[in-house]
Amino acid sequence: MTRYRSLEELARGEINQGDFGIALGVFDGVHLGHQAVIQAVKSFGRTGVLTFEPHPIQILAPERAPRKILASLEHKEKILKDHGVDFMIVIPFTKEFAMRDAMSFSEELVNSGVSQLSAGDDWVFGKERRGNMKRLAEWCPGVQVWPVPAVMLHGERVSSTRIRQCLRDGNLKSASEMLGRAYAVYGEVKEGEKLGRTIGFPTANVALEEEQLPGNGVYVVNGRWKGEWIRGVANVGVKPTVSDQNRRSLEVHFLEQNVPDHYGWRVEVAFLKKIREEAQFSSLEELKEQIAKDVEEGLRF
Repeated sequence: MTRYRSLEELARGEINQGDFGIALGVFDGVHLGHQAVIQAVKSFGRTGVLTFEPHPIQILAPERAPRKILASLEHKEKILKDHGVDFMIVIPFTKEFAMRDAMSFSEELVNSGVSQLSAGDDWVFGKERRGNMKRLAEWCPGVQVWPVPAVMLHGERVSSTRIRQCLRDGNLKSASEMLGRAYAVYGEVKEGEKLGRTIGFPTANVALEEEQLPGNGVYVVNGRWKGEWIRGVANVGVKPTVSDQNRRSLEVHFLEQNVPDHYGWRVEVAFLKKIREEAQFSSLEELKEQIAKDVEEGLRF
């Protein structure tokens, strides 16, 4: 996927040779509502997404910003590619950018060569939030502007805030329903304490940046590396039997051998089913017996 750092760079790029549409928004998690916004311009030539880094609320109202997000920029790019997006424009979101005149931003969109624009029907932008979808259509002559209504599920609006709450509540099923796929995180495999090897269940210590983990417990997971999904079981939590550190971590034991045996590789981990709560065992042997049962559960799933 091609990534641009500004609309000016997009206008100069190779993508600007033919019709293309752009979906506008933050797209944290790329849930069903975001997918509807992307779909609105997806059938019209090449498809792009204009997003912001960091999340605008972290700049505009840090006291209300979520402690964790659903997808880092790198992870978001991978998810968008899965949904057929061809390119991204990532605008650095600063206080100065937030004070820009909404009309001038609209003019930049027009000058990029875009043919269609889409966003949520309540999307606002620019200084004093003057820009909205109605004004965007007025300010972008010759461009089709699609305001996309919210997607509802079980009578409630699909949102990143609701998904984060479901993850905090341990409601993995509802979070996955709103995403249209299993909830996943993305991180780098780093050196850990290597205790899993001593009991016959080596694990990959997956270090995350700012993505939200589901609640503590043991899960059936799929790990994606180099485009291939690999079955596994994962522990989310503080590992009370083998560690005295109260720091949450993600440890994955892969059930197949086709993963690297070194550190530094990056993997996406999708949570398919919660097997049990995290527990403290009286001995390593008791822990080993329970992990063997967890592995059997993972193989049966």
